[in-house]
Order: sequence, then structure tokens, then C-alpha cells
Amino acid sequence: MRRLARMILIAASTTACGHPQHGGMHDDDAAPSESDAATPAASPPRESIDLDRGWKFSRGDVAGADALAFDDSAWASVDVPHTWNAVDGQAGGNAYYRGVGWYRRHVVVDRQYAGHRMFLELDGANLVTDVYVNGHAIGHHRGGYSRFRFDATPQLLVDGDNVIAIKVDNSFKADIAPLDADYTFFGGIYRDVHLLITSPLHVSTMDHGGAGVYVQTTRVSAASADVQITTRVQNDAASDATVRVSARIFDAAGVEVLTRASDGPISAGGGRDVVHTATISTPHLWNGQRDPYLYSVVVQVIDATSGTVTDEVTQVFGLRTCTVDANTGFSLNGNHLDLHGVNLHQDRLDAGWAITTAQQDEDVKLIEEIGATAIRASHYAHAEYFYDLTDRDGMIVWAEIPLIDYIVDTPEFATNAKQQLVELIRQNYNHPSICFWGVSNELTLKPGPNPAALQEDLGALVHSEDPTRISALASVDAPTDRDHTDTIGFNKYFGWYVGTSADFAPWADRVHTMAPAMSFAVTEYGAGASIQFHSDTPAALDHSEEYQARFHETHWRAMKTRPFIWGKFVWNMFDFASSGRAEGDTPGRNDKGLVTYDRATRKDAFYFYKANWTDTPFVYIASRRFTARTRAATAIKVYGTMDSVEVKLNGTSLGSKPGVDGVYTWPTVTLVHGANTIEAIGTRGGVMVSDSVTWQLP
Repeated sequence: MRRLARMILIAASTTACGHPQHGGMHDDDAAPSESDAATPAASPPRESIDLDRGWKFSRGDVAGADALAFDDSAWASVDVPHTWNAVDGQAGGNAYYRGVGWYRRHVVVDRQYAGHRMFLELDGANLVTDVYVNGHAIGHHRGGYSRFRFDATPQLLVDGDNVIAIKVDNSFKADIAPLDADYTFFGGIYRDVHLLITSPLHVSTMDHGGAGVYVQTTRVSAASADVQITTRVQNDAASDATVRVSARIFDAAGVEVLTRASDGPISAGGGRDVVHTATISTPHLWNGQRDPYLYSVVVQVIDATSGTVTDEVTQVFGLRTCTVDANTGFSLNGNHLDLHGVNLHQDRLDAGWAITTAQQDEDVKLIEEIGATAIRASHYAHAEYFYDLTDRDGMIVWAEIPLIDYIVDTPEFATNAKQQLVELIRQNYNHPSICFWGVSNELTLKPGPNPAALQEDLGALVHSEDPTRISALASVDAPTDRDHTDTIGFNKYFGWYVGTSADFAPWADRVHTMAPAMSFAVTEYGAGASIQFHSDTPAALDHSEEYQARFHETHWRAMKTRPFIWGKFVWNMFDFASSGRAEGDTPGRNDKGLVTYDRATRKDAFYFYKANWTDTPFVYIASRRFTARTRAATAIKVYGTMDSVEVKLNGTSLGSKPGVDGVYTWPTVTLVHGANTIEAIGTRGGVMVSDSVTWQLP
């Protein structure tokens, strides 16, 4: 996982593990002894060269920009990750630029790589990408969120100057998902770019952007775990080869657990799937946040004739099982785990999708601070670095493709949706944090063809690609979609778009009564809030912090007592850009986040969940930013995790109270004219914490 250890140069993926191609080589075809499996110490000729810096950029379609001799000296100088919508994509009015942008840069390939294979790797570019090397078109990709690679070997000159030109287009395309969604479609090369260099005899790099090494775990228990390692090997040399593929599994301390190896022929220009199977006795399970234990597998490709290691790929994986039950909810390794968490969009203020690893670190830390056990990575494939973080920290993840709002009923659109699902699964197969593959979101929200047939096909595709995980979809409808996938999530906004918050509990009971064998989650629920908007009489759609907090209090109290709701996902963890919106205090923003777009301010509702989802000692006075008060009669509300909380108003104690669901309330308080200082002092087991605010009453 190159994000956590830079020496590992290629990322996780999967093929149809458990279903290797005919002619595949199994470890029992020619299995050597453990000593025979040892390989010569060699430095595998695989390298990933960072191409993020030194690009020239021009927004707009430029005739001839793919040509080798094109003069780009007047273009802007940029580094990637980059988006051309960092400003206008968050400005509102739905008028941000959606069109073509061009990137160009020069690359010199060192002479030591003569005879190697060279692949251009883009981790994310939205939406349609065409890549040219020295004036030659080498690849075309349709889809904005997954990694893709193109073979540039024939076009790249070794020990000479090369020009890479990349055309990216984020305009609407009727055959590419998403067609529509409630977020900004930032254009550009918004993730990293690399030149991946391998030996001609190598682990395949061209399997839908994946690593070519896939670890499938089955029959996992405390006693044993069956592991199948499928390696796709490619021989791009001019002659046939006899190949040894070894797979060594290491525990988290770097101690080798077992080794498997097998030999076999691969013809020139051909490839084979090599399958190794093993059983790990008394395995150390990946057990979520309590114990996110990770193994690794090191796969080597060896030219059996010379004994030379020609390639090496390392993948990190975990041993665990994930299940859902219609009555008892989610279980990890056979033990119930309450899944409560948030949805996550990847954009940032003034950066769009061109975010850094440090920003992703911050996001995950904030999600962990609130006490979440799960994340729905909405509504598209996120950066692999994000999934690495969730593996390491033990979060449960719902990953999904950007099939949103409505579809068009064409073969081209269906093909693209399936392509994006295969890319999502194969690139992220080895991540133990991912337990759910989501195939669609709110597909009947807007008028369009019936999506049932496509959803059915996508659900079946999940099972054929990865029989070990749970297929899922998110819906706004009654449970009519439940047969398309293993489980379903509902996006419900009682008290915001429809009805009142009190309507949620009876709705959930009706659904469970109507379909008692159906497992379901609440994949979205939320209300907007601006830290600038406050009210003594909060109401739906007023975007006050007070209403958002009340909304979440009501919903959580209903969900926590209904174990048949296997997952609860707040919409959203952070405010995010949605160019078509005009509400709250900022046009172009969806403000349903528990944290502001700039990540600078945790809203009141954040602390309500922290009080219910963590044991961290704290107290927090709600409505703290409502400093300019309009009424003398008010209430004081405190969130916290303490046994009791005492409140003082202007130095006078109002008494101590125990909390209910993390809420401590003094419902009738009279403020004085001028400054009013409120102090909250919480105690628990000898620990004391405090908080204070000042409110002004004219």
C-alpha cells in the first residue's frame, strides 16, 4: 500500500477471485517445498515515478494541444492534484465551468529503463480523459473516480525528452454515470499521476486499474481462515518463459506466517492467473476499531530459468467476516457491532476534489473524534489512501459507484455503470474495512427509465466479482428494491424535506413490519445548519444550529432503540459544494454537515453525537454561537459524557443534573441585560471538565 509504505508501488484490487481463468496455474500444479520456495535476494525492477509537479495547463479545448511540437509556454503552470473548479465550483448559481481542460508536461525516462514496460497511471480525473504521448493517443477513459492506466511503452523514448498531453472533460455525458447529483462535479486531474515501470515479466497492471494480486478470505473463524491469493501474471517479453510465483504471508510484526509457490509456463505476450491457497491456523482477526489487525502478502514473480526476481507486489489485508441480519443488525466476526457513522464527500473549501493526504488524515480523525464506527463513502470511489486509513483505524466502510438520481436506458450507459463497479471492486478488493459494495443511490429521485433491471445486473455483478462481501443500494422509495441486492439503505429526511422528525420512528416500524425478513439501514438523514443562523424557536429549513441539533436528537433516540436498523449514517460529516443550491448562508453549499466546509468549526450536533458515541470526558454548551440574545427567558442545554453537570449563570449555581442521552437541560433560565456568563462543570469518577460561554442580552 504505497500510501502507508512508499516502497510498495502498486495498489490493491481484485479479479474474479475464486474463479480463475481456464489455464490458470494453481499452487498444487507444481508446488515446491518450503525451502524450494526461497528466492534470490534481488531488487525487483518495479518503480513508481511521481509525475505530480511541473504541468502546464489551459482551460478550454485547444486545437493541436496533443502534438509533440505544440507551444504551451503561455499556459499556466500547475501541479496535480488540480481542479479548474476550485473557485467557481463552490460559488453557486450552477454556472461553474464544465468542459475541456488540457495538461502537458515533459518527462525524461532514464536509460536504465530500456527494455522495461512503462504505464501512465492516473488515480483520478473527471470525467473523460484522453492521454497522448509524443503526439500519439495511448488511451481513453470514461469515468471520474477510479484509477486507470495506459501502456505507454511503445511511445515513450528512453533517455530522451517525452511530452505527455492529457485532455480532461467534465461536461455532461449521456452514457457516463453520474448524470446528475446534489454535488459539484469538479473537473481536472484531481489525484496523483505516476509513471509505473515494470519488467516485461510482471504482475499485470492492466486489470481495470488494479494491482493484479487479490486476497480472498473465506471460512474465517478464531480457529482458522482459508486464504486464496490470485496473481495475474503477464509476459510481455518476446519469448516464452517458465515462471515461478511465490506468495509469502506476514503478520503485523513482519514474521512470515507461510509461503506458497508454483511454477509454470507463460507464452510470449500471454498471461496467466496463478492461484495459491492456504489455511492460517488461529488467525489474528481484523476486529474493527477494537483491533484492526493487518496481515500482508508479498508476491514475487521469478524467471525460473535464471532465478531472477522480475517483479514484486505487496498487499495488505485483514481476516474478518461481515454479515447483516434483519432483526439483530450488523455483525463483525460473528459479534454484533452497532454501525453508526457518517456520509463523506471528498471536497474541500477552495480546493474541490484536489485534496492532500494530510487533509484526508484530518477528515478521518474528525470522524473518529465523534465516535463513528462506520463511513459511507458517498457517492463514488474515494482515494485509496482513504481506504488505507479506514483499514488501519478499523472503520467499517460502505463503498459505492456514482449511479445517482436517474439513468438512461442505453447499452452504453449500462456498460459504463458496470465498468465503474468493476473498477471499484478490483482496485479495492483487499481492504478489510470495506464490507459493502453499493450499486446505486436514489435512482428514482428524478424521472427516467425504470432502473430495476440495471440494479439487478449490478447486484449480480458484485456477487460474481466478490462473493465475500455484501451488495447494497440506497433508495428513497418503499422497500421495493430489496431483491436487487443483499441489503438496502433508505435515505429519509423526516423533519426537513417532509413531515416532522417525530415521523421517523413510526416509519421505521412500518417498514420492519411490512418486510420483516429485509435487512435495512438508514443511509442518509440530516438537516442543514449555518453557524451564523440561530433561533429561539427553531424550525425546519431555517438552517439554524438549534434546529439541526434538535433534529438529530430525535432521530438518534429513535434509531438507538431499533436494533433491526443495522446502520445509521448521518448526512453529512462535512458541508460540501453543491453548485445548484441556494440556501443557508452560502450559495452553492449543502450545509447539512456536522462540521463546516473549512473543517474549522464543529457544529452543535457534532457534540450531541460525540456525547452518545464516545466515552471521552467533556461538556459542551450548545447554542454557544447564539451570542446576541433576543429574549431574557431561555433554556440552557449542555452535551457531555459526565455523570452529572452543574451549570452556573453569572456565578450563581443553577444546580447539577444527570444527562439523558448525553443531554443536560435547564429549561427555564432568565438572562440579565448585558453580558451573561454561563459555565458548565461536569464530573465523572473523580474527573472534572468545564466549558463556558458569554451571551449578550440588549
